[in-house]
Amino acid sequence: MRFAPFAWSLLAAFALPAAAVTIDGHIQPGEWQGARHITDFRQTQPLTGKPAIYPVQAWILATPKGLAVAMRVSQPPGVPRTEQHVQHDFREEVDRVNIDVDFTGSGRTGYNFTVASTGAIDDEVITNETHSSSDWDGIWQHAVSQDAQGWTAEVLIPWYTAPMSSAVNGKRTISVYLDRVIGVLGLRAAWPVASYSNPRFLSDFTPIRVPAYHQSLLAVSPYVSGTYDAVHGSDRLREGADIFWKPDSRFQLTATLNPDFGEVESDDLVVNFGAIETFFSDKRAFFTENHGIFDFSLLDDNSQLVYSRRVGGPADDGDGASDISAAVKLNGSAGATRYGALVAQERGAAGRFFSAARVVHDFGDQNLGLLLTRVEHPFLDRDATVLGIDDHWRPNAEWTIAGNVIGSDIVQHDLRTRGAGATFLADYQPGGGWTSEWAGMHFDDKLQVNDFGYLSRNDFDYLHWEVRKRTTDLPSDSRYSSHEWQFRIDGLNSDDEQLRLRRELRISRDSQLRSGGQENIELDIDSAGWDDLLTRDHGALLLPPSFSLNLRESSPRHGDWAIDSNFSISSGGSAGNGTSAGLSGNREIGYDLEFTPTLYVSNTFNVTVGLEYQYLPDWLVWQHDNLVGRFRQRMLELDSGFFWSISARQELRLKLQAIGLDAHSRGGYLVGADGHARPATEPVGDFSVRDFGVQLRYRYELAPLSYLYVVYGRGGFLEVPQPGAAFDLFRRSFALRQEAQWLVKLNYRLDL
Repeated sequence: MRFAPFAWSLLAAFALPAAAVTIDGHIQPGEWQGARHITDFRQTQPLTGKPAIYPVQAWILATPKGLAVAMRVSQPPGVPRTEQHVQHDFREEVDRVNIDVDFTGSGRTGYNFTVASTGAIDDEVITNETHSSSDWDGIWQHAVSQDAQGWTAEVLIPWYTAPMSSAVNGKRTISVYLDRVIGVLGLRAAWPVASYSNPRFLSDFTPIRVPAYHQSLLAVSPYVSGTYDAVHGSDRLREGADIFWKPDSRFQLTATLNPDFGEVESDDLVVNFGAIETFFSDKRAFFTENHGIFDFSLLDDNSQLVYSRRVGGPADDGDGASDISAAVKLNGSAGATRYGALVAQERGAAGRFFSAARVVHDFGDQNLGLLLTRVEHPFLDRDATVLGIDDHWRPNAEWTIAGNVIGSDIVQHDLRTRGAGATFLADYQPGGGWTSEWAGMHFDDKLQVNDFGYLSRNDFDYLHWEVRKRTTDLPSDSRYSSHEWQFRIDGLNSDDEQLRLRRELRISRDSQLRSGGQENIELDIDSAGWDDLLTRDHGALLLPPSFSLNLRESSPRHGDWAIDSNFSISSGGSAGNGTSAGLSGNREIGYDLEFTPTLYVSNTFNVTVGLEYQYLPDWLVWQHDNLVGRFRQRMLELDSGFFWSISARQELRLKLQAIGLDAHSRGGYLVGADGHARPATEPVGDFSVRDFGVQLRYRYELAPLSYLYVVYGRGGFLEVPQPGAAFDLFRRSFALRQEAQWLVKLNYRLDL
């Protein structure tokens, strides 16, 4: 175990002049001569900062074809290895290395390249220091090899992957982070000592100077797809293309014509009776390509000023989803300034026109940005303009301060409405495992950003203070390797009427298990407060105090099994489907049970069967005006599927979800002007919901980002005004067939 690192160092030191790097998973003598050689990897999971338990070496070399990185990780006999094959953008806890690059060195956007020991990959975009999204897919080379003492990964990332900063004296600065993970043990060693569990991650990457190589790209990805609707007996043929032009390292342009977006992906089923819109991520290649420049978070969950799912979303005339005629996006940099622009036009009389412009300037320890969006709705005679200014400041190693201000200007039928908002976030890391955070948000009741963006609600003021303490010096015989305790208090008021919406105390503990798993315990205690969303502007409802307690545990594969589980109890209806806690407060308790085992039939085939059962004794659902229904709700949900890695280029995937929901009425209630709910004479009856969706997808990789898909999908949703046992409703959901289609799609990327 001690000989291997010395041998690799000796070979590098006395090697002959380097030949071109070959990405084959084997580090040849002399191949990495001239590379930066890194051996000082430290433990970051648990986050002790001590030298890596199992040595890691890395080589970083700038080449004319891209940034080349090799990693040699020790994993001698006796240290368990994960051998299962996983799909692209995997989430399983397997042996892997991560190579993260901020191509501008500004701490605003990073790109993560993950390689598993079995050769699977994941690529992500990192924004707002720690927020990662796996929606983006890039083209980069990778290879792995294994031996008795460990394994080796080699990666080549083209320079055209992302816009870069301007060169100075023939060199430019990028920032890099590397780590390796032993999946079964949950151990992570990294260089530098940085962690996504800290408030600051991107900014802690190590800056390195590399030669200013220039690399161009012109690629066209035409597609053709044929769809057969098995319910209505109709078919449809579509064709279109994506165009990628990157003449140099500082400018990139992407265009799409008649796009066929998202038909080979499937969203999770959601039963939502609440007032807050469900957020969905976007897997459409045009929008995920270099989209990080448009990231403008408003701190609220999933909030964005550019929510790309709006484009091609439900049409303004209510006639299904909109078709997109064309869209163009560009990114670039000029000195320390980065910029981006996006325009998209939907087809037809109800088609909208979307546009966004973004500028960010790097002042070294501070970034200042501006984002302007505009959406034109001809069908609604509505124009929506939103302007945001954001700032990200790192005055020293302990403090990170961020904030933004936004304003909206809506003109509809010659009537103008203007709104405003602002957010503030300050993180303080004094050391010793302590972290403090202060956050604030203000959005007035006139602010409207959801023409292009996503904000779950406006009209509120919010403050919180949070303190966290990480403990890593646990006894060696403990089942835990680390704990992170969190204590948070927050307050939420409506902005216009200053109603007390919430006062909450949160106590939680995130723990890393020595078995490689994770455990989370969270207790939320809420004071009495008002719900001003439930009745959709027909009066606010005063609710009693409530609580929720949640325990979640996940485990990587051990033997043939991996298991995730979740158990929660809560007051009344506060656990359910985006709706309010019930009228009974803490007098009635609901619960939610989830159990998700995965069976690994072999290293290339696994089956997941996730079951959830939910009971809410006091579930409130809006009916109309100020009338709400009170229900006793039971729900059974199945979320299952399988993955079969047929070969290195072929995979077969099944995703199946079924939901049965039974709601027994406890009567109707009218929300009075004083906020109290009083029994209504108007009857509110029982109802039930069945929801089903299944997708079977075969994918064959012809070349990088070039695929043949054969997909079968079926589903349906049915809500009826009659009760039914949750299990029976769940069983009958499999018979739903409101939609059923076959899809064959071929896209091929041509590098010109």
